[in-house]
Amino acid sequence: MDELDFTAEIAGLRSTFADIRSVIDVDRLTAEIAELSEQAGAPDLWDDTEKAQKVTSTLSHRQSELARITSIQSRLDDLEIMVELANAEADAEAAAEARAELLSIQKTLGDLEVQTLLNGEFDANPAVITIRAGAGGVDASDFAEMLLRMYLRWAEQHKYSVTVMDTSYAEEAGIKSATIEVDAPYAFGTLSVEAGTHRLVRMSPFNSAGKRQTSFAAVEVIPLMEQAESIDIPENEIRVDVFRSSGPGGQSVNTTDSAVRITHIPTGTVVSMQNEKSQIQNRAAAMRVLQSRLLILEREKEAAQKKELAGNITASWGDQIRSYVLAPYQMVKDLRTEYEVNNPSNVFDGDLDGFINAGIKWRKSAKE
Repeated sequence: MDELDFTAEIAGLRSTFADIRSVIDVDRLTAEIAELSEQAGAPDLWDDTEKAQKVTSTLSHRQSELARITSIQSRLDDLEIMVELANAEADAEAAAEARAELLSIQKTLGDLEVQTLLNGEFDANPAVITIRAGAGGVDASDFAEMLLRMYLRWAEQHKYSVTVMDTSYAEEAGIKSATIEVDAPYAFGTLSVEAGTHRLVRMSPFNSAGKRQTSFAAVEVIPLMEQAESIDIPENEIRVDVFRSSGPGGQSVNTTDSAVRITHIPTGTVVSMQNEKSQIQNRAAAMRVLQSRLLILEREKEAAQKKELAGNITASWGDQIRSYVLAPYQMVKDLRTEYEVNNPSNVFDGDLDGFINAGIKWRKSAKE
């Protein structure tokens, strides 16, 4: 067996790790965890359920973030020992394990390095993703459901908390729209690069002639605001409709009018929720998402005004950002970053990290 020599690679990883620790500020993170732990241990914590959930959720996120960082140090130390043992015993299996661990650490550090680029105002917030079928008929509805599954699988693979807040099923197949919440560290900052128009090209399973079909779906990503960040919405500016939750094909899954649809009359913004069992819970969830959307609308108006004053007006929403091609060849390509892979099935199964990381780096460079 050839002797392993990862000296240069490990030195490079240690240097990168030191930079990441500096940017993330481990001391500040540790102090924040200590403060949150003290709050979580208060005997009257659960007197205010909403506050308690916020404290425990934030504490869990911060602890996970710190554990991810601090584990790198011991993994690098262990890797050096693994290399020494593999060389001392000329053990091919141990050498293979060392190579695999090196690649794993490189990926983890790469992900952490990308996270240091997430310094936007709301980047640390949970994310609310809404997927809507666009042009393309039944294929578009089916494509929207494929994207929904893709994001759910991505969250599942990362062990992130994800909740399907609302789903509107199409008549023949797929979905008209769906809204999910991803509650994870830097969920909005990470997933915001997914916002835009996605395009699918394939041999349509719904076309008897077997022709190639192009269909579209829109992905919206907004941060879920804390109550303190939310804006006040006068009652006379909203219309609240209640209806029965339903499943595929219109089959009722609830015998009471628990689902809620709130329309913000001045802007025409509509939010539906049917995940919770009670009308009160669905209304509260819908109001929180509505407040988040309206706050983002305000920020977008402010940004548009600044761009107009600067003489630089560009439209972003509705621009095609990614193509998923299943015929006549296999490819998924991001049109902003040029990042592409030749295995669409893996992408639809949640393998999105390469696209997301490339998108975050592209966004950072575009702002410089």
